[in-house]
Amino acid sequence: MALTMTETVRVPRPVHIHRLRSALSVLVALATSGLIAFSILRIVAYAYRQGNGLEIAVVAALFALLSAYVVLLGARAVALSARAGRAVEIHHARELGAQASLRSWNALAWSCALLIATGLAWLLVLNDAAVSRTFFDLALIRNSSGEILSAFTTNIVIFAVSVVLILVWALVIAIARTLPGDAGRPLRLMATAYCDLFRGLPSVITIYLIGFGLPLTNLPLVSALSSSTYAIIALTLTYGAYTSEIYRAGIEGVHHSLIAAARSLGFSHAMTLRHVVIPIALRNIVPPLMNDCISLQKDTALVSVIGTIDAFNQSKIIAANNFNLSAVTTVAILFVAITIPQARLVDRLTQRAQRRRRAGGA
Repeated sequence: MALTMTETVRVPRPVHIHRLRSALSVLVALATSGLIAFSILRIVAYAYRQGNGLEIAVVAALFALLSAYVVLLGARAVALSARAGRAVEIHHARELGAQASLRSWNALAWSCALLIATGLAWLLVLNDAAVSRTFFDLALIRNSSGEILSAFTTNIVIFAVSVVLILVWALVIAIARTLPGDAGRPLRLMATAYCDLFRGLPSVITIYLIGFGLPLTNLPLVSALSSSTYAIIALTLTYGAYTSEIYRAGIEGVHHSLIAAARSLGFSHAMTLRHVVIPIALRNIVPPLMNDCISLQKDTALVSVIGTIDAFNQSKIIAANNFNLSAVTTVAILFVAITIPQARLVDRLTQRAQRRRRAGGA
């Protein structure tokens, strides 16, 4: 018998995949919660015996709250899946099933993350907390932070001066590599050879050769510079080669019609570069330039090979005096702390550039 327009079709009740997924998610969440509870009891008890119970108890409370949240996600997925099975209207059932699947995946993802974090916590306390005492001695970190912060200013100065010189020097090399015609061939060849050489040399070798080689030459002006100056020169030469390729990609990415329009208006090659090509290229290469800046900031730690007392060298001195690497961990934390904001800025700039391209902007 045919159904009328006002009658509804009841959804058949097979075992949908979202039911299995929601059941699995709540089981995994419960198992994760039980493992975390066991781990909290053991680790907090050990921490109190070592006198660090308060800090660990705060972290343990956070883990307990997260595990409870994961169990609630799994329970919510089961409830939504059950409602989907009882739904009369097919579209409503599908919507509830999709929501159940989403909650299930969230619960499974959080469970995996908590399991990994719990494994790392056990790694820190195994073997009488050997890993924790070697890399995360809080007392040594507090006592050495002042000296390391003072030495870290050397890294910041080297980075700040180097990045300015690199941006200018790399633009010169990029322009030389894009010179047109036979007249520009000698400069193109020299710029290409420079890029090939310094992109092939590891940064640490360049710093070592310049830092120890130039003082041995006894040349005026360059043989009596400070180790920080040698580091700046080496980093400028190395990153100038990499950054010039980013500039060149941006310059060659400018549409030829814009260049032709500028030349038809009577602009010379230099004027076209200055007023048309370079401004457009710079807008497109800001994210990769920022990535180079992040790499440069990290590579300032390499200047320790020529004796510059930067944060890494200072931490090695403290580590040698205390037979403990927690001071080096402090340096790692500092580098990560200044890198994360730069990385997020790169993400925002990349997203803005994508929106501009989708909108049809230059």
